[in-house]
Amino acid sequence: MRVSEQFADSTSGVVYVHSAPAALCPHVEWALAATLDSPANLTWNSQPASEGMLRATTTWVGPVGTASRLVNALRAWPMLRFEVTEDPSEGVDGERYSHTPELGLWHGCTSASGDVVVGEMRLRAIMATAADLRAELDYALGTDWDDALEPFRSGSEGAEVTWMRRDVG
Repeated sequence: MRVSEQFADSTSGVVYVHSAPAALCPHVEWALAATLDSPANLTWNSQPASEGMLRATTTWVGPVGTASRLVNALRAWPMLRFEVTEDPSEGVDGERYSHTPELGLWHGCTSASGDVVVGEMRLRAIMATAADLRAELDYALGTDWDDALEPFRSGSEGAEVTWMRRDVG
């Protein structure tokens, strides 16, 4: 097998814009469209967790590394709350980026089930140098970002909701 065939060429993911001022929404769409080289097709809904703010979600398909390019485009507006995921693919870990105005940007690798994965070397470094082991592990897992974004994640009236079903038996 050639080296170039060991890794996937494309993957998919989701962009969650949890809160954006209405005046910024067209700019967010243009930035996503420019990055994806296709229309973003966002449907904006009210964000009940923050009066006057809007929220939107879109899926994407593109080359491996697209999530980081999308994050780079969205970071132009530090007042946004957003998350961008990239699904794991052949030979490549998944990723999740989370951003809040208060905390800034967080990045973590994810497993096929969406769990944040902390690698061996990072765990060893944390154990060797951490004055507060719990705080360092919380940072590695993105706990503060999850806590800050959780009120913004729940659906609002008119928001897209995907019902997942598990057949048992």
